Amino acid sequence: MLASTPRGPSSSRFRRRAVHFRRWRVLDVKFRELAQLVSQQSSLIARLERLCPGGAGGQQQVLPPPLVPVVPVSLVGGTSANSRLDPAPESQGDQTLRQQGPLAFPLPAGHPAVPTKPAGPWQDCAEAHRAGHGQSGVYELRLGRHVVSAWCEQQLEGGGWTVIQRRQDGSVNFFTTWQHYKAGFGQPDGEYWLGLEPVHQLTSRGDNELLVLLEDWGGRGGRAHYDGFSLEPESDHYRLRLGQYHGDAGDSLSWHNDKPFSTVDRDRDSYSGNCALYHRGGWWYHACAHSNLNGVWHRGGHYRSRYQDGVYWAEFRGGAYSLKKAAMLIRPLRL
Repeated sequence: MLASTPRGPSSSRFRRRAVHFRRWRVLDVKFRELAQLVSQQSSLIARLERLCPGGAGGQQQVLPPPLVPVVPVSLVGGTSANSRLDPAPESQGDQTLRQQGPLAFPLPAGHPAVPTKPAGPWQDCAEAHRAGHGQSGVYELRLGRHVVSAWCEQQLEGGGWTVIQRRQDGSVNFFTTWQHYKAGFGQPDGEYWLGLEPVHQLTSRGDNELLVLLEDWGGRGGRAHYDGFSLEPESDHYRLRLGQYHGDAGDSLSWHNDKPFSTVDRDRDSYSGNCALYHRGGWWYHACAHSNLNGVWHRGGHYRSRYQDGVYWAEFRGGAYSLKKAAMLIRPLRL
């Protein structure tokens, strides 16, 4: 007769221990798998930190670019012959400008929607003006072996101006690559960028002047005039050369003098990061900018953004104010 299996408190404890042991073995296997996964991820993170700026590999952390003062410097520095700012602010965050009528921008409302192209091509807009073409519109210019279309402003301050940049409605994306900035983009009868190479060729023929026209969302305008302007060739990254400033908008471009042009894919600025990435457009960045007319066209003026990425001219309305209109025009000094 077979002996029966003993039953009692000791048998129950044995079964419970066996169950706990099996559970422990399962958890132990899962723990080892997770530990191995964490180890692999830690190694990957360490490699990425060594490759990325600001990692644990001894490199200095890259901080966001410094912001230019929101209050224009010309307001803080007192009155000057070139300042057009009222010394009494309307509020802490928005300075009141002396009331002025709107500027005659290079695309006045009276021009036809589809401008004609007078006979050409011309060497520049000044040559077309000397030939008797006094109507502003789209002209064809011959630059070496190429012909480009540009807006010629023939009715502003003696005419002969070639518009090389215009912002007015946000219809064109200026956050683009080096090749686009080199060749040009947009439409000359709207928002556009003539191109670094065409501007270099235009300014390499002789001395030129630059006129910058600005307008805020209240219809108040300002201008900055430079009695010298040229771009170096692409081999020198279209480095900016500026003359003396005159005007009432404040000088927010001379700080960029002698600086190469930078884009999101060609970082030539003197900042440890990429200014074109932070400011959302190509420009002659320093570290980083007192002006950027190629930034994001924010509607309404003041905008919320982590960085100063609007269309701004710090001396005019401050770095946190995105202008409604901006244009850059060049003309030979000897017409």
